Amino acid sequence: MDKSYLDCYTVVVKKIKKKGIDLQVHVRDNNVDQALRALKKKLQREGVFREMKLKQHFEKPSVKRAREKAEAIRRARKLARKKFQREGF
Repeated sequence: MDKSYLDCYTVVVKKIKKKGIDLQVHVRDNNVDQALRALKKKLQREGVFREMKLKQHFEKPSVKRAREKAEAIRRARKLARKKFQREGF
């Protein structure tokens, strides 16, 4: 396995610990590749990769507000769509 690949995960794990998120991935039968896949999936669900990508560059406060507002609108529409589907209209 590539050392830079492991260094990337070390940085991610440190950020997770700093945020207080408790993630555990069990390695079964010395199958590290399967454990890494499970870890990546959990990190994806937590939004760690997305946050790391956003932190790579400075984001102006006005741009940040606009992005967060757009995300909130998107979440609200998705919730309304699901509610509409559940009620069967």
